[in-house]
Amino acid sequence: MSTVLAGLIPILCILSIGIMIIALASVRIVQEYERGVIFRLGRIAGAKGPGLFFVLPFVDQMKKVDLRTVTLDVPSQEAITADNVTVQVNAVVYFRVLNPIPAIVQIEDYRRATWQLAQTSLRNVIGQSSLDQLLQDRENINETLQHIIDEATEPWGVKVSIVEIKDVGLNQQMVRAMAREAEAERERRAKVIHATGELQASEQLAQAAQRMQDEPGAMTLRYLQTLVEIGMEQNTTTIFPIPIEMLSVFMGQEIKVSIADRILKPDTNEDVS
Repeated sequence: MSTVLAGLIPILCILSIGIMIIALASVRIVQEYERGVIFRLGRIAGAKGPGLFFVLPFVDQMKKVDLRTVTLDVPSQEAITADNVTVQVNAVVYFRVLNPIPAIVQIEDYRRATWQLAQTSLRNVIGQSSLDQLLQDRENINETLQHIIDEATEPWGVKVSIVEIKDVGLNQQMVRAMAREAEAERERRAKVIHATGELQASEQLAQAAQRMQDEPGAMTLRYLQTLVEIGMEQNTTTIFPIPIEMLSVFMGQEIKVSIADRILKPDTNEDVS
């Protein structure tokens, strides 16, 4: 009996070790931000996680999928805009996996596929946009890119949340042309502003002249105010304003004298006739 037990002890030890190895091989641990896609004899069995779970050794296979948001840098792409301007554009894409099963079953490498799709979509959208839209209306272009890429990656279980164009590169010749255009635009605005100011000033002067015409003493007060302002600047020149009313009196007398002379002294040509 002891001989039989002595012979069974090694077998039991081997079986125990084998069971422990199988148990350890069946244990899987998946992190909180991951999911494990289980294949049982080549067929999809579902996604598990996070935490600790068991699989059938030599029967089940597991592939982990990261559910965190991925930052994908799209390299600089050379494209021609709708108005025939060559530009260098790069972008960044933010996406994450919503459904891990199609991300493994429907596509071989969803990261690389999304990267290639982002490059192609970026060139296509730039080719359909003008340079002004690319520089001034970048938000709409970003939304268009996000919609195109998200619609293409939806069957893969991938959700594209944000697409941003980072930089737009132009050649030096185009930069100089844009600088000249901006300078001409500023000069045009300056001339328009100056002309508008002259028009407003002329209107104000016309109103002031009309007001002074209605009030005869206003012109004299304005003369005195101007004299005070000149005196405050420490000038050596002294100006004495003469009211217009005094000149009008003398001018009226001269007109009366000329009329009287013409009455008393007829024209010589008339005498000859």
